This record gives sequence, structure tokens and C-alpha cells, in this order.
Amino acid sequence: MERIAKLKEYLSASPGDNFLQHALALEYIKLGDDEQAKALFEEILNRDSAYIGSYYHLAKLLERNGDTDGAVQWYEKGMDAALKAGEKHAFGELRSAWEELTF
Repeated sequence: MERIAKLKEYLSASPGDNFLQHALALEYIKLGDDEQAKALFEEILNRDSAYIGSYYHLAKLLERNGDTDGAVQWYEKGMDAALKAGEKHAFGELRSAWEELTF
């Protein structure tokens, strides 16, 4: 909980910081609080569709919770964003996860 408190403190000073919000979402996943994590990932991606790393984690979270359609949609959005950004490695990771889910 100490990490979460520290991240929230940092976020109070920089509320739109994608990195801090992403890190907080990952901490919530570790605690099993997928709803909080999901809300944070969605907030990041709705604000900044170019924040590539959150696509994978959000889609994996949805996949783990049985929302296959939602996961597929976020993997696909992430692949599009990764291509636009020239992030080949991220594209490959997203595509591999997408293929495992859809084939």
C-alpha cells in the first residue's frame, strides 16, 4: 500500500502524468483490484491514445476477466497506435497476444 500512497501523492502534483497513472494501475493489478486498474488504463488511453504500453496491460486485464471482445478491441487499437508511432516491438507484442486470443 505504501507504493500506492506514494504514487497517489505524486499524481496529486501531476494529475495528467501517464507514467504515474500507468504505474498506479499496475500496483492495483498486483492487489487484485482490476476495476481500479481498468479505469486508470482507460483514462490514460482516452486522454492520450499514443501511450502504447497501456494497451497491452488493459487488454490482458480484460482477457483475464473473460471480456474477450473488449480485449480484442484494445489489442487492435494498440496495434494501430503502435504502427502510427513506429513502435515495431510493441506492435509485435500486441499482435502476438491478439493472435493467441483470436486463433
